[in-house]
Amino acid sequence: MPKKNKSTVTKRRSSSDEQLPVKQSREEAGDAPSPLSFTSPASLFESLIQPMGVEQFFKEFWEKKPLHLQRSNPSTVSYYPSLFRLSDLQSLCSQGLQYYRDVNVVCCINGKKKVLTKDGQVKHGVLMKNLFQNKATCQFHQPQRFKDELWRIQEKLECFFGALVGSNVYITPQESQGLPAHYDDVEVFILQLEGRKRWRLYTPTVPLAAEYSVVSQEQLGIPTHDIMLEEGDLLYLPRGTIHQANTPAGVNHSTHLTLSTYQKMSWGDLLLDTFPSVLFDSSRNDVSLREGMCRRLLLGNCEGQDASKRLAVSLRSLADGLDSGMLQVRSTHMKRDFIMNRLPPHGIQEQLLTPSGRIPALEDTVVLKFKDHMLITVEPSQERTDEATELVVFVLHSLRNQREKHMMGEGGDEEEEQDTSSGVQFPLSHLQALLQLQQAEQLEVAQLQLPTTEAKLSLVLALWSESLLHVL
Repeated sequence: MPKKNKSTVTKRRSSSDEQLPVKQSREEAGDAPSPLSFTSPASLFESLIQPMGVEQFFKEFWEKKPLHLQRSNPSTVSYYPSLFRLSDLQSLCSQGLQYYRDVNVVCCINGKKKVLTKDGQVKHGVLMKNLFQNKATCQFHQPQRFKDELWRIQEKLECFFGALVGSNVYITPQESQGLPAHYDDVEVFILQLEGRKRWRLYTPTVPLAAEYSVVSQEQLGIPTHDIMLEEGDLLYLPRGTIHQANTPAGVNHSTHLTLSTYQKMSWGDLLLDTFPSVLFDSSRNDVSLREGMCRRLLLGNCEGQDASKRLAVSLRSLADGLDSGMLQVRSTHMKRDFIMNRLPPHGIQEQLLTPSGRIPALEDTVVLKFKDHMLITVEPSQERTDEATELVVFVLHSLRNQREKHMMGEGGDEEEEQDTSSGVQFPLSHLQALLQLQQAEQLEVAQLQLPTTEAKLSLVLALWSESLLHVL
């Protein structure tokens, strides 16, 4: 799953932005009735892994072992190809696809990856020649940018996991293999859309791996699983699972979709994100953390003190503060990275981003909109002053994120990025009122936990202006 090159924020679209070609219409969704339930994020995931139960999946398989779901029911078999099929490439190639950005052409020869991709625009005829004459694999990056049904699925899955969900499509001709044996740093759900494919899985050398790596044939050993995926089947692989796959003889081609998530979402990643704020909060009240370290420590010769023991004492004190509730865990960068780079709500129209309806008044009852697409963070103010740094509240949302740039690692204009990355800022005193709105089904403006009428109206007006609040 390609990750952003840096933790950037998707900027608002301007008239001067270079646009990707117009995305494909939802004709693919009309091919077959969907066996998936889009009632809620939880129902979508439940229907995706049926007949396996969600509780059983997370208890027995998630991050533990692979799962192969064989499903020959007609609704799934007929629906899966509508997500992406070989014949889609012709119309997609007419929309200005670029090699590397949108498509890679690769093959595996003697356990080594060979890249056949060349710079420039993807031509359908050349791509088909590479597929069926050169026995290469077409890797299509992030097809949710073009396929509405995948946007619909992945947006719901991002709500379910609370993490980015990327996708790739792999089209491989018969008697061919696209990639060498490797393991990934993401949880992968593989959907067999067309044809069939043989998957061989091996014991992980790095369980729950934090990075991608190719594995040599000499290191593989004997497969733990040898699976033939048929149309409609699903295969789940925990990150770190070593795998390789090939299309067998007698099959014109195989098309499979990977849905990938939980990249850099470990407890260790959370600790890296939250520790600076925990240390910042604690050092405000604990003078021992503000004392200077021993002389010459940076030169490798700390005189008169054992630096490791001193740090250990400080870390234990921080742990005690977290355990007692005196210190709060505040994720900042991970939250921003997720909300600013995820998909916008499926099918959202430009008019929904313009405030509409009655302006909220004190006697009104209001409700937050798009709750799954907004979050609240507490972090240091970005304003530069001569005074001590103060904490403020941000309400961040993904309503203006650009589907066309989802998971593509594209940065943008720094000034516009800063504008959106700030979100809606409130004083720390507004935190409880914001949590009230987030947790309630609906709420009277007068009931907000703020001291003045002016503060209550200012808060709801700011949220209404961002299309995050509706007056009942």
